[in-house]
Amino acid sequence: MFSHVMLGSDDIAVSKQFYDALFEVIGADHQGTDEKGRLYYVKGQQIFLVTLPINGEAASGANGGTIGWALPNEEAVNQWHRAGIKGGGTAIESPPGIRKLGDRELYLAYLRDPFGNKLCGLYSKA
Repeated sequence: MFSHVMLGSDDIAVSKQFYDALFEVIGADHQGTDEKGRLYYVKGQQIFLVTLPINGEAASGANGGTIGWALPNEEAVNQWHRAGIKGGGTAIESPPGIRKLGDRELYLAYLRDPFGNKLCGLYSKA
């Protein structure tokens, strides 16, 4: 359904350290910086980018917004969470664990990246 996600950053080097750690666990096929200085990661047809805001203003996280990544099992969610903290992110909400969504059980972990964007690692037990 989605082609790409792009987040703002005030420091691409800081974001690279953080997202390199996460995408090592997720398994991005390629990473680099494009001609505009945007950091990117590719997995299959999905692209994740980090950029300095085009309008020159400070980057900010979306209030109420979350970007989630599907991971293959609970241990991968835990590894993703640890990698994000080690890479400069902040653990938020409850510790990694099971949450219910209707009849579904989801194993979730939440982080904020160094610029306040809310991220989720998710394994669906259903």
